[in-house]
Amino acid sequence: MEKKVTGNIFDYALLKRVIKLAAPYKGLLYLALTLSIVLACLAPLRPAIIGYTIDHFIQQKDLSKLYIASAILIGLILLEFALRYTFTYRMEFLGQSIIRDLRIAVYKHVINLRLTYFDNTPIGTSTTRTINDIESINDIFAQGLISIIADLLMIVVVISVMLYTNWKLALISLTTLPLFIYATYRFKENIKSAFQKVRTQVSRINAYLQEHISGVRVVQIFNAEQREYEKFKVINAEHRDAHIESIWHYSVFFPIVEFLVSLSVALMVTFAAYMMLYGKLPVSGGSGESTGVVVSFLMLINMLYRPLRMMADKFNTLQMGLVASERVFGLLDKKDFISNDGQLKPTQVKGELSFEHVHFSYVEGTEVLKDISFHIEAGKTLAIVGATGSGKTSTINILSRFYEVNAGRILIDDIDIKDIELHHLRNLIGVVLQDVFLFRGTVYDNIALGNPNISMEQVIDASKKIGAHDFIMRLPDGYNYAVRERGNTLSVGQRQLISFVRALVANPSILILDEATSSVDTASEQMIQSAIEKLVKGRTSIVIAHRLSTIRHADKIMVLDKGEIKEIGSGEELLQLNGYYKRLYDIQFHEQKAFAS
Repeated sequence: MEKKVTGNIFDYALLKRVIKLAAPYKGLLYLALTLSIVLACLAPLRPAIIGYTIDHFIQQKDLSKLYIASAILIGLILLEFALRYTFTYRMEFLGQSIIRDLRIAVYKHVINLRLTYFDNTPIGTSTTRTINDIESINDIFAQGLISIIADLLMIVVVISVMLYTNWKLALISLTTLPLFIYATYRFKENIKSAFQKVRTQVSRINAYLQEHISGVRVVQIFNAEQREYEKFKVINAEHRDAHIESIWHYSVFFPIVEFLVSLSVALMVTFAAYMMLYGKLPVSGGSGESTGVVVSFLMLINMLYRPLRMMADKFNTLQMGLVASERVFGLLDKKDFISNDGQLKPTQVKGELSFEHVHFSYVEGTEVLKDISFHIEAGKTLAIVGATGSGKTSTINILSRFYEVNAGRILIDDIDIKDIELHHLRNLIGVVLQDVFLFRGTVYDNIALGNPNISMEQVIDASKKIGAHDFIMRLPDGYNYAVRERGNTLSVGQRQLISFVRALVANPSILILDEATSSVDTASEQMIQSAIEKLVKGRTSIVIAHRLSTIRHADKIMVLDKGEIKEIGSGEELLQLNGYYKRLYDIQFHEQKAFAS
């Protein structure tokens, strides 16, 4: 949900934290501030030179000095152009450099958060923080803070020059300024509200499109195209209305601005004409009629109101950028990490595994695992079976320390896993999940996962052992075949085999298979079962099984029910107990027999 911006006072502590992001680029920041001061001082020189030229060179018909003044004016324009280009380019460069660093920091932070964060946070939220919100922080530097400072300096300098040149004309020219400030304030408040509605509608339309494009198969299967189309029309219309509201505020504000600027010019010209007709138009430092003063004032009025026109937009940009930065900093301030206090990095691990009175819960007060204790000898295979929600996947999640146990210990070769350095621990454990995730890239990339120590030869050798080499070589470009998002161009069985190769080439001491055959057909299951037997050979393995036929070679079978161990032993021993496992066995046996008949 988008945070609603309220009030008009900036959070200066937050603004200070945002400015600190520019610390590595102090040179660029100081350059921008210096250029803003120089530009603010240079801009009023053009009207002054033009006014002086009209009064002293054009009216006096002094062509030689007129040429000199024109050359100076052209040089000044070119200088201002070069400085403004440098200012704009460097500010954008500063903003992009800051968001590059910040985006890297946020991504690194997010991928190291514990899984609890991802369980409770929609993926779109993290994506928005990493892309959209950080882009808004760029606007603080490129279009907000420094730009506002530059505009304020320009306004102060222009008003000072106007007052110095002719304070009476200056006051007449500024009579519309209070109305302008009020109109700008009202526009700022209205456009802020309108932008919030636009952002909300953009989020709604993005979420709707992402959900329904991803689930287009379901939409088509149930003939829901027309119904979903009608829903989209409503959301899209609300999105259009939000944009039209923001456009309406602009369409009202800018004509008002033009009217007030024109009124200011008209009042100044009328007053100047009156003074020139019935008296003298005094100029600071001297007296006499001055057509050049009127011309210079026309230019100064435009210089004054030009930044004022955009001030409301820039304040909104700054405010929205601060709101976005608050959300980004809120994410960066999350310290929801698995503690990595372990110092041990054992080079040789037999793979002996023990759970000692382990308790675990995702939500405080609701235990998922209750007093779990078991032992697996090195090189042996333990199969875990049980109904959905019995705690099978939770058991392997805490072994890899994706979550922390509430009580008890988990030991590998009599070493508490909390004493093992976290990344080293996860290198010791290979996991093959039921839902295989493949990234966009080549087959080789998806197996090696960017590890420079895994060569193509190792990948090919592992693929041959698993039985995946032949199908990979039948793909266009073989191991260099470009896998699309989530591996959608490959079958479930092919994706599963690639995940087995990925696990084997990492050469883990402990292997976890989480229902690796539950989503494949019988023919693929036989092929994958053969691959599993090769994969677990000589390794301590935990196999979470839905089909009991896939665990016939397990040394031990553990039956979980509602987070408790109900039975543990060999398959034959459990059948003789005539308990939980026997009931599961009979149900599946009768289902297979009924299907075969």
